[in-house]
Amino acid sequence: MRSSNPVFSRRGFSRDNGYAGFNTAPQAGGAAVGTQGNPYAQQGGNPYATNPYAQQDAQHGAPPQAPARTGAMTMDDVVVRSAMTLGTVVVGAILAWALLPVSPGSYGLAIGAALVAMVLALVQSFKRKASPALILSYAAFEGVFLGVLSEMFNTQWSGAPFQAVLGTMAVSGATLLVYKAGWIRVTARYARIGMTIAIAFVLVMAVNLLLVVFGVAEDGGLRSMGPLGAIVGIFAILLGAFFLTLDFKQIEDGIAYGAPREEAWLAAFGLTMTLVWIYIEMLRLVAIFSGDD
Repeated sequence: MRSSNPVFSRRGFSRDNGYAGFNTAPQAGGAAVGTQGNPYAQQGGNPYATNPYAQQDAQHGAPPQAPARTGAMTMDDVVVRSAMTLGTVVVGAILAWALLPVSPGSYGLAIGAALVAMVLALVQSFKRKASPALILSYAAFEGVFLGVLSEMFNTQWSGAPFQAVLGTMAVSGATLLVYKAGWIRVTARYARIGMTIAIAFVLVMAVNLLLVVFGVAEDGGLRSMGPLGAIVGIFAILLGAFFLTLDFKQIEDGIAYGAPREEAWLAAFGLTMTLVWIYIEMLRLVAIFSGDD
């Protein structure tokens, strides 16, 4: 099972587009089971040559532990790359907010930036290796889009962007807390059910958009600024939290399996896209609850 995230869907911290998680995923405490399903295990005739863990542990019956390998991805790598990518988004948003006035021209530029960011995201998702320049470029254009969008919302609903940022942080923090506490177990069944719901949601939103464009649905249809829009927004935020749990799981598995350090860029890229999803939905939700539409 793959993540909802386009980056993780393509790579999933694996070689040859395989997937390291949900099959023989590492167990709690960093132990791992065998090497079958580990895309980073080296090939060879020796049964322990295909195992990235120490032979000594297996001989003494102890749970094999992941070794400290040069060039392997660590949590610090993920944190640093995520900070760089999210920082680029924030800088781009601040510059766009400060330099671009609320005007039709700015809206057009924001839409253009969003389209460029989408294209860059798709290009990266189909690349076999992470491209830091491509990822940071995506983050910059995404930041421009979010900056103009946030300024537009702030003009009509004062303080909405700040509340949306706080809400995004709260959702992300709570999701990480329940994940690390083990209250949510990311299994193949969990991922299948969640992804089925997510795909159905995207399809329904696409149909809703077409109905709005052709004038069949008024006031945004399911995405209106009323109670129905609020329910849909809350559901979308919950989907964002679901995406985060898949992202956390795949990052955890990538580290345990000894994914190459450059894969940390993919982790940062994927997390950024998920957080942008949550922020946009939170921004709309704050505006709806402000009640001044």
